[in-house]
Amino acid sequence: MEQSSSISRAVGQDPFGKRRDGDDTKHDGKPQVETVTMCEVLTDQQMMAGEAQNRRNIWEPSFYYALGKESFYFAGHDISICESMDAYGALIWPAAIALCEFLENNQQQINLMDKAVLEIGAGTGLLSIVASLLGAWVTATDLPDILSNLTFNLRRNTKGRSRYAPQVAALSWGQDLERDFPHPSYHYDYVLAADVVYHHDSLEELLETLRHFCRPGSKTTLLWANKLRFQSDLRFTECFKSSFNTTLLTEMPQQEVRIYKATAKE
Repeated sequence: MEQSSSISRAVGQDPFGKRRDGDDTKHDGKPQVETVTMCEVLTDQQMMAGEAQNRRNIWEPSFYYALGKESFYFAGHDISICESMDAYGALIWPAAIALCEFLENNQQQINLMDKAVLEIGAGTGLLSIVASLLGAWVTATDLPDILSNLTFNLRRNTKGRSRYAPQVAALSWGQDLERDFPHPSYHYDYVLAADVVYHHDSLEELLETLRHFCRPGSKTTLLWANKLRFQSDLRFTECFKSSFNTTLLTEMPQQEVRIYKATAKE
């Protein structure tokens, strides 16, 4: 027998789907409710898991996959990345590869040489490695449980190759930002973000984090690459554009990846 289960969300929500307290919008005396079935939620999760298994087919022959390792060639160097299937943050996603390719092929437009660069949601570290090999002073950040594999990948691929040794730091979006990364002590020329927008509950915190590092007048440039998967991606993009002057640098229809350049609105 098919099990019927649903999740009901009141319309009084923020743009990311979270309900706002005190917002009891009613029609005909009753709260208007949007219903999302459990099947839809599970389908989103299955989509991400399936992409994790099959993403290599999209990019062949750009890299090969074997035994939890992926190999790339960027910035004149072979790069070997160790992955883990235990967490999304320990996998390489299409937008990270797309942004690596863009940075390598557009160095006159985006010159990272001797620039201070912060990556949020660095995951396996591929993007930070490429930025480091292109001459940047890089700080790669992610959740604490991701940092061990991230540090390993950064060291094995940049030691003796990069102009500056990349740094690693824990960063939970929206948490203790002013304590751990006080402004203006921590200033970056570029902030990199790849595939950080997907079906999770931290989109507000992500936007808060981007605003913290890319403040009005800071001259910090954000480079954001994203694969469109869910309606939440589009909602986040609209909220993002309300805070940042945004330019679409390139779009890859086959991979459904867009790369944006943005600066904070004054």
